[in-house]
Amino acid sequence: MNDSLQKRLFDELEQFPLIDPHTHINPLAAASKNLGDILGYHYYTELAHSAGLSREMIEEPGLSSREKVGRLAGYLGKLQNTAQYAWLLDICREFFEFDEEDVTPENWERLYDNAERVLSQSDWEQQVLKKSGLEQVYLTNDFDDPLEGFDTSFYVPCLRTDDLVFHLTKPEVRERLSRSVNRSLQSIDDLQGAIRDLFVRFTRRGARACAISLPPDFSPTLISAATITPIWSRLQKGEKLTSEEAGLLSRYVFWQLAENCVIFELPFDLMIGVNRRVYEDGVYQGQDLYDKRTSLIQYRDLFNSFPQIKFPISVLTHTSNQELVSYTWIFPNVIANGHWWYSNTPAYIEHDCRTRLTAVPQTKYVGYYSDMYKLEFALPKFRMYRRILAKVLSEEFVIGRGWSETKALDLGKRILRGNVEEIFGKA
Repeated sequence: MNDSLQKRLFDELEQFPLIDPHTHINPLAAASKNLGDILGYHYYTELAHSAGLSREMIEEPGLSSREKVGRLAGYLGKLQNTAQYAWLLDICREFFEFDEEDVTPENWERLYDNAERVLSQSDWEQQVLKKSGLEQVYLTNDFDDPLEGFDTSFYVPCLRTDDLVFHLTKPEVRERLSRSVNRSLQSIDDLQGAIRDLFVRFTRRGARACAISLPPDFSPTLISAATITPIWSRLQKGEKLTSEEAGLLSRYVFWQLAENCVIFELPFDLMIGVNRRVYEDGVYQGQDLYDKRTSLIQYRDLFNSFPQIKFPISVLTHTSNQELVSYTWIFPNVIANGHWWYSNTPAYIEHDCRTRLTAVPQTKYVGYYSDMYKLEFALPKFRMYRRILAKVLSEEFVIGRGWSETKALDLGKRILRGNVEEIFGKA
Protein backbone atom coordinates (compact mmCIF):
# COMPACT_ATOMS: atom_id res chain seq x y z
CA MET A 1 0.00 0.00 0.00
CA ASN A 2 2.77 2.43 0.95
CA ASP A 3 4.61 1.91 -2.36
CA SER A 4 1.53 2.85 -4.35
CA LEU A 5 0.85 5.80 -2.03
CA GLN A 6 4.39 7.08 -2.46
CA LYS A 7 4.10 6.73 -6.22
CA ARG A 8 0.85 8.70 -6.32
CA LEU A 9 2.36 11.46 -4.23
CA PHE A 10 5.55 11.49 -6.28
CA ASP A 11 3.63 11.59 -9.57
CA GLU A 12 1.67 14.61 -8.35
CA LEU A 13 4.78 16.38 -7.06
CA GLU A 14 6.61 15.61 -10.31
CA GLN A 15 4.04 17.64 -12.24
CA PHE A 16 4.34 20.67 -9.97
CA PRO A 17 6.24 23.61 -11.59
CA LEU A 18 9.37 24.74 -9.80
CA ILE A 19 11.39 27.76 -8.83
CA ASP A 20 15.04 26.86 -8.31
CA PRO A 21 16.25 29.29 -5.60
CA HIS A 22 19.99 28.68 -5.85
CA THR A 23 22.09 27.79 -8.91
CA HIS A 24 25.38 28.64 -10.56
CA ILE A 25 23.85 28.93 -14.01
CA ASN A 26 25.44 31.30 -16.52
CA PRO A 27 22.31 32.79 -18.12
CA LEU A 28 24.26 33.57 -21.30
CA ALA A 29 25.15 29.87 -21.70
CA ALA A 30 22.64 28.07 -19.49
CA ALA A 31 22.36 24.71 -21.24
CA SER A 32 25.09 22.20 -22.05
CA LYS A 33 26.78 22.11 -25.45
CA ASN A 34 28.05 18.54 -25.22
CA LEU A 35 28.43 15.64 -22.81
CA GLY A 36 31.66 17.19 -21.55
CA ASP A 37 29.69 20.03 -19.99
CA ILE A 38 27.69 17.45 -18.04
CA LEU A 39 30.52 15.14 -16.99
CA GLY A 40 32.65 18.19 -16.26
CA TYR A 41 30.41 18.93 -13.26
CA HIS A 42 32.74 18.78 -10.26
CA TYR A 43 30.91 15.81 -8.69
CA TYR A 44 32.09 13.57 -11.54
CA THR A 45 35.63 14.85 -11.81
CA GLU A 46 36.23 14.67 -8.05
CA LEU A 47 34.68 11.20 -7.74
CA ALA A 48 36.65 9.91 -10.72
CA HIS A 49 39.80 11.44 -9.23
CA SER A 50 38.99 9.82 -5.88
CA ALA A 51 38.58 6.49 -7.71
CA GLY A 52 42.02 6.73 -9.29
CA LEU A 53 41.97 9.05 -12.32
CA SER A 54 44.81 11.55 -11.94
CA ARG A 55 44.13 15.25 -11.84
CA GLU A 56 46.58 15.69 -14.71
CA MET A 57 44.46 13.41 -16.90
CA ILE A 58 41.32 15.39 -16.03
CA GLU A 59 42.79 18.89 -16.31
CA GLU A 60 45.39 18.46 -19.05
CA PRO A 61 45.78 21.78 -20.89
CA GLY A 62 44.15 21.74 -24.31
CA LEU A 63 42.18 18.58 -23.56
CA SER A 64 39.14 18.34 -25.83
CA SER A 65 35.70 17.79 -24.38
CA ARG A 66 35.44 14.48 -26.22
CA GLU A 67 38.73 13.15 -24.92
CA LYS A 68 37.89 14.25 -21.39
CA VAL A 69 34.60 12.33 -21.50
CA GLY A 70 36.45 9.28 -22.82
CA ARG A 71 38.86 9.37 -19.89
CA LEU A 72 36.06 9.82 -17.35
CA ALA A 73 33.99 7.06 -18.96
CA GLY A 74 36.63 4.53 -17.99
CA TYR A 75 35.99 5.31 -14.30
CA LEU A 76 32.20 5.54 -14.29
CA GLY A 77 31.92 1.84 -13.48
CA LYS A 78 33.40 2.62 -10.07
CA LEU A 79 30.73 5.27 -9.48
CA GLN A 80 27.61 3.25 -10.35
CA ASN A 81 26.58 3.07 -6.70
CA THR A 82 26.50 6.85 -6.22
CA ALA A 83 23.58 9.26 -6.37
CA GLN A 84 25.57 11.39 -8.80
CA TYR A 85 25.79 8.52 -11.27
CA ALA A 86 22.01 8.11 -10.98
CA TRP A 87 21.67 11.78 -11.98
CA LEU A 88 23.81 11.11 -15.03
CA LEU A 89 21.68 8.17 -16.13
CA ASP A 90 18.52 10.20 -15.61
CA ILE A 91 19.88 12.96 -17.85
CA CYS A 92 20.99 10.55 -20.56
CA ARG A 93 17.72 8.64 -20.57
CA GLU A 94 15.42 11.64 -20.40
CA PHE A 95 17.25 13.88 -22.83
CA PHE A 96 19.53 11.78 -25.05
CA GLU A 97 17.45 8.66 -25.80
CA PHE A 98 19.94 6.47 -23.96
CA ASP A 99 18.42 3.04 -23.28
CA GLU A 100 21.40 1.02 -22.06
CA GLU A 101 21.99 -0.06 -18.48
CA ASP A 102 25.22 1.89 -17.95
CA VAL A 103 27.59 4.33 -19.58
CA THR A 104 30.67 2.29 -20.43
CA PRO A 105 33.96 2.57 -22.33
CA GLU A 106 32.20 0.70 -25.15
CA ASN A 107 29.17 2.95 -25.61
CA TRP A 108 30.20 6.43 -24.46
CA GLU A 109 31.09 7.63 -27.97
CA ARG A 110 27.61 6.82 -29.32
CA LEU A 111 26.14 8.62 -26.33
CA TYR A 112 28.45 11.58 -26.86
CA ASP A 113 27.45 11.94 -30.52
CA ASN A 114 23.75 11.63 -29.78
CA ALA A 115 23.98 14.13 -26.93
CA GLU A 116 25.81 16.58 -29.15
CA ARG A 117 23.07 16.27 -31.78
CA VAL A 118 20.32 16.90 -29.22
CA LEU A 119 22.13 19.73 -27.47
CA SER A 120 22.84 21.56 -30.74
CA GLN A 121 19.13 22.24 -31.35
CA SER A 122 18.44 25.95 -31.50
CA ASP A 123 15.61 25.74 -28.97
CA TRP A 124 17.28 23.28 -26.62
CA GLU A 125 17.34 25.65 -23.65
CA GLN A 126 13.56 26.08 -23.83
CA GLN A 127 13.06 22.34 -24.28
CA VAL A 128 15.02 21.45 -21.18
CA LEU A 129 13.30 24.15 -19.12
CA LYS A 130 9.88 22.84 -20.16
CA LYS A 131 10.74 19.21 -19.50
CA SER A 132 12.25 20.10 -16.12
CA GLY A 133 9.21 22.18 -15.12
CA LEU A 134 11.30 25.23 -14.27
CA GLU A 135 9.50 28.57 -14.14
CA GLN A 136 12.32 30.57 -12.58
CA VAL A 137 16.02 30.05 -11.95
CA TYR A 138 17.95 32.04 -9.35
CA LEU A 139 21.56 32.86 -10.14
CA THR A 140 24.79 33.45 -8.22
CA ASN A 141 26.20 36.74 -9.51
CA ASP A 142 29.58 38.25 -8.72
CA PHE A 143 29.20 41.75 -7.31
CA ASP A 144 30.59 43.25 -10.53
CA ASP A 145 28.41 41.21 -12.87
CA PRO A 146 26.86 43.72 -15.34
CA LEU A 147 23.53 41.82 -15.18
CA GLU A 148 22.95 42.42 -18.88
CA GLY A 149 21.98 40.26 -21.83
CA PHE A 150 19.41 38.03 -20.14
CA ASP A 151 15.84 38.12 -18.85
CA THR A 152 16.18 38.93 -15.15
CA SER A 153 12.54 38.07 -14.53
CA PHE A 154 13.36 34.44 -15.36
CA TYR A 155 17.06 34.22 -14.53
CA VAL A 156 16.82 36.05 -11.21
CA PRO A 157 19.98 37.80 -9.96
CA CYS A 158 21.46 37.22 -6.51
CA LEU A 159 24.26 39.34 -5.08
CA ARG A 160 27.08 36.98 -4.09
CA THR A 161 29.43 38.66 -1.64
CA ASP A 162 32.26 36.26 -0.74
CA ASP A 163 34.92 38.41 -2.42
CA LEU A 164 33.71 41.56 -0.69
CA VAL A 165 33.85 40.01 2.76
CA PHE A 166 36.96 37.83 2.52
CA HIS A 167 39.12 39.29 -0.28
CA LEU A 168 38.77 43.05 -0.07
CA THR A 169 42.38 43.22 1.08
CA LYS A 170 43.37 42.32 -2.50
CA PRO A 171 43.96 45.36 -4.73
CA GLU A 172 42.26 43.67 -7.69
CA VAL A 173 39.06 43.13 -5.70
CA ARG A 174 38.97 46.75 -4.57
CA GLU A 175 39.55 47.84 -8.16
CA ARG A 176 36.67 45.65 -9.34
CA LEU A 177 34.42 47.20 -6.71
CA SER A 178 35.48 50.72 -7.60
CA ARG A 179 34.84 50.14 -11.33
CA SER A 180 31.51 48.42 -10.76
CA VAL A 181 30.02 51.40 -8.90
CA ASN A 182 32.11 54.16 -10.52
CA ARG A 183 33.29 55.40 -7.17
CA SER A 184 36.66 55.86 -5.48
CA LEU A 185 37.28 53.96 -2.24
CA GLN A 186 39.48 56.34 -0.32
CA SER A 187 37.44 56.50 2.87
CA ILE A 188 35.17 54.30 4.94
CA ASP A 189 32.28 56.48 3.78
CA ASP A 190 33.26 55.59 0.22
CA LEU A 191 33.22 51.90 1.07
CA GLN A 192 29.80 52.20 2.69
CA GLY A 193 28.52 54.07 -0.34
CA ALA A 194 29.94 51.48 -2.72
CA ILE A 195 28.16 48.66 -0.91
CA ARG A 196 24.93 50.67 -0.97
CA ASP A 197 25.37 51.28 -4.71
CA LEU A 198 25.70 47.54 -5.32
CA PHE A 199 22.39 46.90 -3.62
CA VAL A 200 20.75 49.66 -5.67
CA ARG A 201 22.03 48.18 -8.93
CA PHE A 202 21.11 44.60 -8.06
CA THR A 203 17.63 45.36 -6.74
CA ARG A 204 16.85 47.49 -9.80
CA ARG A 205 17.63 44.41 -11.88
CA GLY A 206 15.29 42.25 -9.81
CA ALA A 207 17.68 40.63 -7.32
CA ARG A 208 15.92 38.56 -4.67
CA ALA A 209 18.72 37.85 -2.21
CA CYS A 210 22.19 38.60 -0.97
CA ALA A 211 24.27 35.44 -0.44
CA ILE A 212 27.61 34.31 0.94
CA SER A 213 29.53 31.11 1.69
CA LEU A 214 31.19 31.17 5.10
CA PRO A 215 34.04 29.25 6.78
CA PRO A 216 33.58 27.40 10.11
CA ASP A 217 35.51 29.96 12.17
CA PHE A 218 33.68 33.09 11.00
CA SER A 219 31.72 34.90 13.71
CA PRO A 220 29.87 38.04 12.55
CA THR A 221 29.75 40.87 15.07
CA LEU A 222 29.36 44.63 14.86
CA ILE A 223 32.65 46.43 14.22
CA SER A 224 32.58 50.22 14.37
CA ALA A 225 33.63 52.51 11.56
CA ALA A 226 36.07 54.13 13.99
CA THR A 227 37.85 50.80 14.41
CA ILE A 228 38.07 50.20 10.66
CA THR A 229 39.04 53.72 9.55
CA PRO A 230 42.79 53.43 10.35
CA ILE A 231 42.85 49.89 8.96
CA TRP A 232 41.25 51.05 5.71
CA SER A 233 43.65 53.98 5.51
CA ARG A 234 46.64 51.65 5.79
CA LEU A 235 45.16 49.41 3.12
CA GLN A 236 44.77 52.36 0.74
CA LYS A 237 48.43 53.16 1.26
CA GLY A 238 49.36 49.67 0.10
CA GLU A 239 50.33 48.40 3.54
CA LYS A 240 49.80 44.75 4.40
CA LEU A 241 47.22 44.04 7.09
CA THR A 242 47.67 41.56 9.91
CA SER A 243 45.35 38.58 9.97
CA GLU A 244 43.53 40.17 12.91
CA GLU A 245 43.00 43.42 10.98
CA ALA A 246 41.82 41.53 7.90
CA GLY A 247 39.35 39.66 10.11
CA LEU A 248 38.00 42.94 11.52
CA LEU A 249 37.52 44.26 7.98
CA SER A 250 35.67 41.10 6.97
CA ARG A 251 33.29 41.40 9.90
CA TYR A 252 32.75 45.10 9.22
CA VAL A 253 31.85 44.50 5.56
CA PHE A 254 29.60 41.58 6.47
CA TRP A 255 27.67 43.74 8.94
CA GLN A 256 27.32 46.44 6.27
CA LEU A 257 25.77 43.83 3.97
CA ALA A 258 23.27 42.89 6.66
CA GLU A 259 22.33 46.53 7.23
CA ASN A 260 21.68 46.93 3.51
CA CYS A 261 19.58 43.77 3.45
CA VAL A 262 17.32 45.57 5.94
CA ILE A 263 17.16 48.73 3.82
CA PHE A 264 16.51 46.87 0.55
CA GLU A 265 14.36 44.14 2.12
CA LEU A 266 16.45 41.24 0.83
CA PRO A 267 16.92 37.85 2.47
CA PHE A 268 20.52 37.11 3.44
CA ASP A 269 21.29 33.61 2.21
CA LEU A 270 24.05 32.06 4.36
CA MET A 271 25.90 28.87 3.38
CA ILE A 272 27.88 27.94 6.45
CA GLY A 273 30.79 25.63 7.13
CA VAL A 274 33.14 25.28 4.15
CA ASN A 275 36.92 25.14 4.46
CA ARG A 276 38.59 26.05 1.18
CA ARG A 277 41.54 24.13 -0.33
CA VAL A 278 41.72 21.35 2.24
CA TYR A 279 42.81 18.87 -0.44
CA GLU A 280 45.25 21.08 -2.31
CA ASP A 281 45.97 18.49 -5.00
CA GLY A 282 42.29 17.94 -5.74
CA VAL A 283 40.61 18.72 -9.03
CA TYR A 284 38.93 22.06 -9.66
CA GLN A 285 36.10 22.53 -7.13
CA GLY A 286 37.09 19.24 -5.52
CA GLN A 287 39.28 20.66 -2.76
CA ASP A 288 36.85 22.00 -0.18
CA LEU A 289 35.65 20.14 2.92
CA TYR A 290 33.98 20.68 6.27
CA ASP A 291 34.87 20.08 9.87
CA LYS A 292 32.84 19.86 13.06
CA ARG A 293 33.82 23.26 14.44
CA THR A 294 30.87 24.80 12.61
CA SER A 295 28.22 26.11 14.96
CA LEU A 296 25.34 28.52 14.54
CA ILE A 297 26.05 29.90 18.00
CA GLN A 298 28.61 32.10 16.23
CA TYR A 299 25.69 33.83 14.47
CA ARG A 300 23.62 34.64 17.54
CA ASP A 301 24.53 38.35 17.45
CA LEU A 302 23.52 38.52 13.80
CA PHE A 303 20.17 36.77 14.27
CA ASN A 304 19.36 38.84 17.33
CA SER A 305 20.45 42.15 15.78
CA PHE A 306 18.49 41.79 12.54
CA PRO A 307 15.04 40.36 13.25
CA GLN A 308 13.80 42.02 10.04
CA ILE A 309 16.06 39.91 7.80
CA LYS A 310 15.09 36.45 6.64
CA PHE A 311 18.13 34.18 6.87
CA PRO A 312 17.83 31.06 4.69
CA ILE A 313 20.59 28.88 6.12
CA SER A 314 22.37 26.03 4.35
CA VAL A 315 24.73 23.82 6.32
CA LEU A 316 27.37 21.77 4.63
CA THR A 317 26.79 18.57 6.56
CA HIS A 318 24.17 16.28 7.96
CA THR A 319 25.95 16.58 11.31
CA SER A 320 24.89 20.26 11.51
CA ASN A 321 21.26 19.61 10.67
CA GLN A 322 19.93 19.22 14.22
CA GLU A 323 21.44 22.53 15.25
CA LEU A 324 19.89 24.20 12.19
CA VAL A 325 16.53 22.64 13.05
CA SER A 326 16.73 24.00 16.59
CA TYR A 327 17.61 27.52 15.41
CA THR A 328 14.79 27.39 12.86
CA TRP A 329 12.53 26.22 15.69
CA ILE A 330 13.41 29.19 17.94
CA PHE A 331 14.36 32.14 15.72
CA PRO A 332 11.54 33.55 13.52
CA ASN A 333 14.10 34.86 11.02
CA VAL A 334 16.06 31.59 10.53
CA ILE A 335 14.96 29.24 7.72
CA ALA A 336 16.30 25.77 6.89
CA ASN A 337 17.34 25.99 3.25
CA GLY A 338 17.88 23.01 0.97
CA HIS A 339 20.33 20.12 1.25
CA TRP A 340 23.75 21.41 0.38
CA TRP A 341 26.77 19.69 -1.13
CA TYR A 342 27.95 16.84 1.11
CA SER A 343 24.43 16.47 2.52
CA ASN A 344 22.95 16.15 -0.96
CA THR A 345 22.61 12.37 -1.12
CA PRO A 346 19.40 10.41 -0.45
CA ALA A 347 20.26 8.97 2.97
CA TYR A 348 21.13 12.37 4.43
CA ILE A 349 18.31 14.19 2.65
CA GLU A 350 15.67 11.77 3.93
CA HIS A 351 16.78 12.06 7.54
CA ASP A 352 17.16 15.83 7.40
CA CYS A 353 13.89 16.33 5.51
CA ARG A 354 12.04 14.16 8.04
CA THR A 355 13.42 16.08 11.01
CA ARG A 356 12.65 19.46 9.48
CA LEU A 357 9.11 18.56 8.46
CA THR A 358 8.27 17.16 11.89
CA ALA A 359 10.00 19.79 14.05
CA VAL A 360 9.58 23.31 12.62
CA PRO A 361 6.72 25.38 11.22
CA GLN A 362 5.95 24.39 7.65
CA THR A 363 6.74 27.95 6.52
CA LYS A 364 10.37 27.62 7.72
CA TYR A 365 11.78 25.02 5.28
CA VAL A 366 12.81 25.62 1.67
CA GLY A 367 12.87 22.06 0.43
CA TYR A 368 15.49 22.00 -2.28
CA TYR A 369 17.70 23.90 -4.67
CA SER A 370 19.77 22.33 -7.42
CA ASP A 371 23.09 24.21 -7.03
CA MET A 372 23.51 23.33 -10.72
CA TYR A 373 25.90 24.79 -13.27
CA LYS A 374 23.97 23.53 -16.32
CA LEU A 375 20.20 23.35 -16.77
CA GLU A 376 20.09 19.64 -17.49
CA PHE A 377 20.78 18.87 -13.81
CA ALA A 378 17.53 20.36 -12.50
CA LEU A 379 15.47 17.34 -13.61
CA PRO A 380 17.44 14.53 -11.91
CA LYS A 381 18.28 16.47 -8.75
CA PHE A 382 14.76 17.70 -8.05
CA ARG A 383 13.43 14.26 -9.00
CA MET A 384 15.67 12.69 -6.37
CA TYR A 385 14.36 15.14 -3.78
CA ARG A 386 10.71 14.69 -4.77
CA ARG A 387 10.99 10.91 -4.39
CA ILE A 388 12.30 11.41 -0.86
CA LEU A 389 9.68 14.05 -0.07
CA ALA A 390 6.91 11.71 -1.27
CA LYS A 391 8.29 8.97 0.99
CA VAL A 392 8.40 11.23 4.05
CA LEU A 393 4.94 12.66 3.37
CA SER A 394 3.45 9.19 2.99
CA GLU A 395 5.09 7.68 6.08
CA GLU A 396 4.94 10.60 8.50
CA PHE A 397 1.71 12.29 7.52
CA VAL A 398 -0.68 10.10 5.50
CA ILE A 399 0.06 6.81 7.27
CA GLY A 400 1.52 8.19 10.50
CA ARG A 401 -1.07 10.87 11.20
CA GLY A 402 -3.99 9.97 8.98
CA TRP A 403 -3.72 13.03 6.76
CA SER A 404 -5.52 12.98 3.45
CA GLU A 405 -3.33 12.74 0.37
CA THR A 406 -4.53 16.19 -0.65
CA LYS A 407 -3.37 17.72 2.63
CA ALA A 408 0.00 15.98 2.38
CA LEU A 409 0.43 17.20 -1.20
CA ASP A 410 -0.37 20.74 -0.15
CA LEU A 411 2.44 20.52 2.38
CA GLY A 412 4.77 19.09 -0.26
CA LYS A 413 3.97 21.90 -2.69
CA ARG A 414 4.60 24.49 -0.01
CA ILE A 415 8.00 22.96 0.69
CA LEU A 416 8.84 22.72 -3.01
CA ARG A 417 7.72 26.17 -4.08
CA GLY A 418 5.38 28.08 -1.80
CA ASN A 419 8.04 28.92 0.75
CA VAL A 420 10.42 30.07 -1.99
CA GLU A 421 7.84 32.62 -3.12
CA GLU A 422 7.05 33.78 0.40
CA ILE A 423 10.67 34.10 1.51
CA PHE A 424 12.25 35.51 -1.65
CA GLY A 425 9.18 37.20 -3.13
CA LYS A 426 6.88 36.37 -6.01
CA ALA A 427 7.62 37.30 -9.58
